[in-house]
Amino acid sequence: MKVYLDNAATTPLNEEVIEEMLKIMREGFGNPSSIHSDGRKTRAALEDARKRVAKRINASIGEIFFTSGGTESNNMAIKCAVRDLGVQRIITSPVEHHCVLHTVERMDSEGVQVDLVPIDGFGRPNYDALASMLADSNVKTLVSLMHANNEIGTVLDLKRVSMLCSEYGAFLHSDTVQTVGHLPIDVSQMTIHFLSGSGHKFHGPKGAGFIYINGDAQIKPFIDGGAQERNMRAGTENVYGIVGLAKALDMACDQLEERRNKIEDVRQYFKENLTSRFVDIRFEGDHDGDYLYTVLNVSFPANDKSELLLFNLDISGVSASGGSACSSGADAGSHVIKAIRQGSDRVNVRFSFSHYNTREEVDFVLEKLASILDQKPVATWSE
Repeated sequence: MKVYLDNAATTPLNEEVIEEMLKIMREGFGNPSSIHSDGRKTRAALEDARKRVAKRINASIGEIFFTSGGTESNNMAIKCAVRDLGVQRIITSPVEHHCVLHTVERMDSEGVQVDLVPIDGFGRPNYDALASMLADSNVKTLVSLMHANNEIGTVLDLKRVSMLCSEYGAFLHSDTVQTVGHLPIDVSQMTIHFLSGSGHKFHGPKGAGFIYINGDAQIKPFIDGGAQERNMRAGTENVYGIVGLAKALDMACDQLEERRNKIEDVRQYFKENLTSRFVDIRFEGDHDGDYLYTVLNVSFPANDKSELLLFNLDISGVSASGGSACSSGADAGSHVIKAIRQGSDRVNVRFSFSHYNTREEVDFVLEKLASILDQKPVATWSE
């Protein structure tokens, strides 16, 4: 048996998404920038996808631009805000995704002031401290805070941050890669200047993403060389991926409550069994409060059995993660866990779920954990 519990890294493609992509691959090969009938046909599919994505976050069609994914979208927002909007200061947090933190570091090296808002033990920013930081600013400021943390699942009060940014005249960027298609997002209900999405996080294809750019944030192209994406991003669009992204997002939003209920059930079943079966189990992030239901970060006590836990889970047929997939090859530990648990030597595993996961799969994972950690298994709730 193989069990996949690394859906925060990427999700399996939905079969209906594959079928829609195959159709456009076979019938819509024209370049969308060409003026002949084949090009116009592909252009129509591209613009239909843009309309569908805009609808799902309640944006206008002209505010959606397709990219290669979340990393490009986040780079574009931050770097173009500095270059084109006069941003001289960036406020972010120490638990952001590396595509934000590394981009901010680059801006710091180029003379932009960078400040980190304090966080609590759940990885949540101190909103009062953020307000004070914004009040003390006398230069154009960009606040960049992720909607939900990809490693521990803590959810940001995005509307509250939006109100603070509006009060003090700051621009707001949010990495929403983990929440698009999983949590409702309505950009008409708050002032947000940039947000990002990536198709492969909600059962769409890799290599296709989007950026929402508020009409009041007038930036210039991030990639030069052509007039594609309404002069905002040069290069022939990944039409197959974009069509697949739109289909996947439609399905995710239409089935959001149904999928959430399935995932919540499996996640809670796993959580309660972990607590009852194993000694000294802890959970990171705001796991019982305002959390991202697809993520459960489990902390195991450090010992010779847990040292190679991820490796042994993989051998046993269980795919999970120690943190962000984008930095998994570095083996430097999770910067998120270090930020909220300084000096901890515990072993953390991020289990992340989709609606395809089942209680039976959880039973399998629990048995493997008991074997790896050399703990006596007990009867499961489903028996």
